[in-house]
Amino acid sequence: MSHFPLDQNPDLDPYFDELGYWLELEGEAERERMARRRKIRSQTHVEKTGETVIGLQMQDHQTGLAGRLLLDFSKPGDQGLPMNRLKVGSPVVVSDNDNPADKGVAGVVSRRKHHTIQVATDTWPEGKRYRIDLSPDETTRRRQSAAMAKARLATGRPAKLRDVLLGKREARFAESNTVKNCLTTLNPPQLDAVAFGLASKDVAVIHGPPGTGKTTTLAELIYQAVQHGQTVLACAPSNTAVDNLLEKLVARMPAVVRVGHPARVFESLRGHTLDELVDNDPSTDVVRDMRREVKELIRIAEKGFRSRDGHRRRRELFAEAGKLRGQIRSLEKSVIQSVIDSADVVCTTTTIDDELLNTRSFDLVVIDEACQCTVPSVWQAVLRAEKLILAGDHCQLPPTVLSDQAAARGMKDSLMQRLIERDGESIYRQLTVQYRMHESIMQFSSDTFYDGKLIADASIRKHRLCDLPDVVEKPLTDSPLEFIDTAGAEYEEQLEPDGESKLNPKEADLVIQLIGDLIEAGVSPEEMGIIAPYAAQVRLLRGKLNVIGLEIDTVDGFQGREKEVIIVTMVRSNHHREIGFLADTRRTNVALTRARRKLIVIGDSATLASHPFYADMIEHFETRNAYRSVWEFGIL
Repeated sequence: MSHFPLDQNPDLDPYFDELGYWLELEGEAERERMARRRKIRSQTHVEKTGETVIGLQMQDHQTGLAGRLLLDFSKPGDQGLPMNRLKVGSPVVVSDNDNPADKGVAGVVSRRKHHTIQVATDTWPEGKRYRIDLSPDETTRRRQSAAMAKARLATGRPAKLRDVLLGKREARFAESNTVKNCLTTLNPPQLDAVAFGLASKDVAVIHGPPGTGKTTTLAELIYQAVQHGQTVLACAPSNTAVDNLLEKLVARMPAVVRVGHPARVFESLRGHTLDELVDNDPSTDVVRDMRREVKELIRIAEKGFRSRDGHRRRRELFAEAGKLRGQIRSLEKSVIQSVIDSADVVCTTTTIDDELLNTRSFDLVVIDEACQCTVPSVWQAVLRAEKLILAGDHCQLPPTVLSDQAAARGMKDSLMQRLIERDGESIYRQLTVQYRMHESIMQFSSDTFYDGKLIADASIRKHRLCDLPDVVEKPLTDSPLEFIDTAGAEYEEQLEPDGESKLNPKEADLVIQLIGDLIEAGVSPEEMGIIAPYAAQVRLLRGKLNVIGLEIDTVDGFQGREKEVIIVTMVRSNHHREIGFLADTRRTNVALTRARRKLIVIGDSATLASHPFYADMIEHFETRNAYRSVWEFGIL
């Protein structure tokens, strides 16, 4: 499976040396990518990567928690932001758009909307127009390296848990008891998973295939632990995954605190974020006054000075504002610790802010979407755990790894996947009842990835598009599955101009026709999604389909999501029968399992069927009378 597998009962020094080497390789890959990107100055080219937005103006600024600056940027006029990968929590560099030599200031994306992006930073950036680049995440790597150094030398409970994860000790389980007083109605496999997690003394894994209620199961497990007087740290690799879990938890218990930059703050969740809880504390009134003073100092400094010593005066004002922010941090620190101390559950990403949590340990640490975590990224959480629960699905998206060399050595294999492959069913419970997909949509994924164990709940087993209100019954809305074969119709893939991503214009035209047919049949755009494995195809479709409510995104963008209708455009069609990274079938598994009532896949069977997985997929559609040729549509 990897250059350095976990199941060899490795010695500590070589093991952690290897993990450290992965981080070095990943850091080099990120820095090289950023260096290449910064050499491209034109908007047409550089913004296509999704990792850079240029030509921005500062729309607003304010002072946030711990005295950090919150800077709002937008494009001039009424332009929306281009498609980008600058997600909430992403490390970025804000620099002078007109000065290529400006190294910029480090920050973190703290909020984003269609027209604006907010960056939290400790330093005011130079310039009148700004550029934001996704940054090498050196802070995260430093934290991971520090955690691994502690794990290597750990004693006591952290050492014992470390040794269980490395195969040097057997994982222990108490006699499993029946779960009592559940807040949620759970099915038998979910109840079994909760009981198994509670019975674990060291580590347990919950395997949650698509639509099986993994997050609901985790929330119930956490609730049961809190009822037993346990403190819980709930983590996930992304802000979105943390907030999905947070939404489930706040409905069950009040003392939940969300630490970090919330990916989205629904009205019902705002009272649980650390920012809000600290801001509502009576002792922060003095902090508000100091924030206003900081804002006024910055306002005066921004005006500029015409005198000869104007630059010096401006620097002095920024320095004074910086000192005040330092005092704000000190005053807020005691309030922050008080808020965290009072929480039963602390929610955060796996990139844990050690300054906020100090040396706190927790009776239970839960890592959701654990299969998207690299092994180096979990040690911060592991070291704080009395016991550990990993939840996710190793048959869906793996960790994102930029370095091909690190990936080849094993960095793309998550700890959860390694534990399942090493210890088998003794370490995990699998959820099997799914509540999303029509059984015909579910079956191929179930047979291919989950040993045929998935069961469609009776409530959704036969549901169809035409069962929705105002949707007309016709072949398009009555059948759950459709594969549209473009073989022989010259639907050739293309390389995006001035880019490296692939697109397929004729497939895009067919998608547009299908969307029109679905809307005409009464399907709401909000109930539809289009998935493309290549960002260039996403950009092409977004440019051609201006339909409010319709979502068009890559596989990564739809992870954890669902729609009544999903159209998947496979893009690849060439005489060499090359499928590129479609060979990672876990990504396709994600795409095929987002649909509830209707799944349409468009692809070239001559290209796709060169891979056994796709040959089986096409056969699955054929056996269910769901195969059609593009020649039936007249778009040639």
